[in-house]
Amino acid sequence: MDDISESYLRITRRGLLEAGTAAVGLVGFAPEVLAAAKDSASAERMAVTLEVNGTSHQLNLDPRTTLLDALREHLALTGPKKGCDHGQCGACTVLLDGRRINSCLTLAVLHDGQPITTIEGLAKDHHPHPLQTAFVEHDGFQCGYCTSGQICSAVGMLAESRAGMPSVVTEDLAQPQPALTEAEIRERMSGNICRCSAYPNIVAAIKQVAGTPV
Repeated sequence: MDDISESYLRITRRGLLEAGTAAVGLVGFAPEVLAAAKDSASAERMAVTLEVNGTSHQLNLDPRTTLLDALREHLALTGPKKGCDHGQCGACTVLLDGRRINSCLTLAVLHDGQPITTIEGLAKDHHPHPLQTAFVEHDGFQCGYCTSGQICSAVGMLAESRAGMPSVVTEDLAQPQPALTEAEIRERMSGNICRCSAYPNIVAAIKQVAGTPV
């Protein structure tokens, strides 16, 4: 049997389908379009300065790099977690100038020079943040994957509450500072998902730090 026949017999169904899919994907595109796609895939890097946890970092990044990937892959700050990568779970929450954001939904180059705080930067002088302590005391985590995002979100949420920002469940909008009831906390933290369902303990930890009786 010649080499051509042996090669033909070695073609698998999977290989045939993969080759066919690749060919269909290229049909109808002019050479200049394909060249533009290739150029886009190798976009020039941009210089950006990320101010993270009080330290300045000069990076050269692909402009499509998310803030989450910059923190994890370029700065080795693995506290923010990549959960859904679609802004739905909150595991990647960090603080941008004190305001909580989903770092998977924003590009790193958009935040040149802006102060960013991750879970690694919440402790001061080797003393845990009060929320970190409360989460331990109330067992506000199980697997721990969502915990860094939960705590960063809680820090931002408490700041929003103290600034008088209402939520959709705030009953008295005339109050200068809405009372952080359990319903308020649950609504304000609804963007952070815990697959272990440690929500009662998370709420208890936040109420303790907020000064509300548990």
